[in-house]
Amino acid sequence: MTVTSGPLAEPAAAPGAAAPGAAGRGPRPASQRISGFRPLPAPRQLLADLPPAPALIRSIERSRTEIQAVLNGVDDRLLVIAGPCSIHDPAAGLDYARRLAVAAGEHQQDLLIVLRAYFEKPRTTIGWKGLINDPRLDGSHDMAEGLQTARRFLLEAGNLGLPVATEFLEPVTAPYLADLVSWGAVGARTTESQVHRQLVSGLPLPVGFKNGTDGSLDAAMDACQAAAAPQSFPGIDETGRAAAVRTTGNPDTHVILRGGAAGPNFSAADVAAAAEALAARDLNPRLIIDASHANSGKSHVRQAEVAVELAGRLAEGERRRPSWRE
Repeated sequence: MTVTSGPLAEPAAAPGAAAPGAAGRGPRPASQRISGFRPLPAPRQLLADLPPAPALIRSIERSRTEIQAVLNGVDDRLLVIAGPCSIHDPAAGLDYARRLAVAAGEHQQDLLIVLRAYFEKPRTTIGWKGLINDPRLDGSHDMAEGLQTARRFLLEAGNLGLPVATEFLEPVTAPYLADLVSWGAVGARTTESQVHRQLVSGLPLPVGFKNGTDGSLDAAMDACQAAAAPQSFPGIDETGRAAAVRTTGNPDTHVILRGGAAGPNFSAADVAAAAEALAARDLNPRLIIDASHANSGKSHVRQAEVAVELAGRLAEGERRRPSWRE
């Protein structure tokens, strides 16, 4: 890499201010609560160092198109996004991916299976923030290494023929990874964030917004509408420089039902009500149901039970009739 990790550099003092740690009567530095900076490689550099092969580029483009077709009701397969809560051990994650790739091939006529590979973890208070933030899980926070590790994982998983899904949490990290992702999510805590809605408006892939932690759909529906529109906002370009970003809008947004404070929201009545609310706003009424979080009471055992229940309802004929963009 052109930029390697190293010790934190002290922040420079603001013009006219005393140097950090020095005595003086002048204005205090604007970064007085920042203890240091560690440079990261520019997105363009990381993409050049770890590029996808032409065959993988074609595979990602194809999988994005297939996911769009399922979400738009053109492809009658079910979209299944499966994987660990987050990637903390890349070797174990790739072992899972190899097994999932076999299942994806066996069921490709009925299911479009996508690998869940999340590298960032939103925290309610504090805790490990994911592979990108702290790849060694030791508090060293070598984010340059984390970005490299995450990108290598996406390349290796993609080369297995699997589409890959991730959550977009830190907007700055998206330019390093988005070219290798086929489906994205924005979590319940960030669905209301204008920053994330703007980010999604420029992503070249389908993205789902989760309903709020209180279980309401309003924020997710607002997010779909905002992300579908062109946006202008401050961000970074491929060289890592601050830039004014302009987007054309993302038409492939949708809502993810994940339950809320009042409990699960994947019942037939909940799904029908959500679909009708979306259709009333001219938004995609086709939904993704998260079998985790409040829909399972955060129980990994209950997750499988939720999936089995949903499969049974589908087998009995519960399916949203096409009624959007037709």
